[in-house]
Amino acid sequence: MMRVKILRLAQNAKLPRYEHDDDAGMDLYAIAPQTIEPSETALVPTGIAIELPPSTEAQIRPRSGLALNHGITVLNTPGTIDAGYRGEIRVILINHAKRPFKVEAGMRIAQMVIMPVIRAELEEVAYLSNSARDRGGFGSSGL
Repeated sequence: MMRVKILRLAQNAKLPRYEHDDDAGMDLYAIAPQTIEPSETALVPTGIAIELPPSTEAQIRPRSGLALNHGITVLNTPGTIDAGYRGEIRVILINHAKRPFKVEAGMRIAQMVIMPVIRAELEEVAYLSNSARDRGGFGSSGL
């Protein structure tokens, strides 16, 4: 099990937690109420900061229930928290629904998944090897 240091920045901040033993993501909670109008975005504070181990990242992902039932999702999904970042985790939410959405303090707004990071060394070449897909792009494999 990996250990991640966490700092509560606001007294009412709820620490992230796994809802079930086999969940990949920990729930993130809002610390203040706000309304997100249709087609608008909002930066929602969580009141926490983390210190990730080297060669890891925290991915911020939508909650499926908010997306399905309310049209609320994370705009830049997955958002990345780099291991060197020590500021407050804030989540960019967008309202794709036709009516305003009220974020309440203590509401689960997103999930956070801790992942390993592999850094690549790029090598410029004159050509790439062929593959079965080759240069087939969007929609090239059918429906």
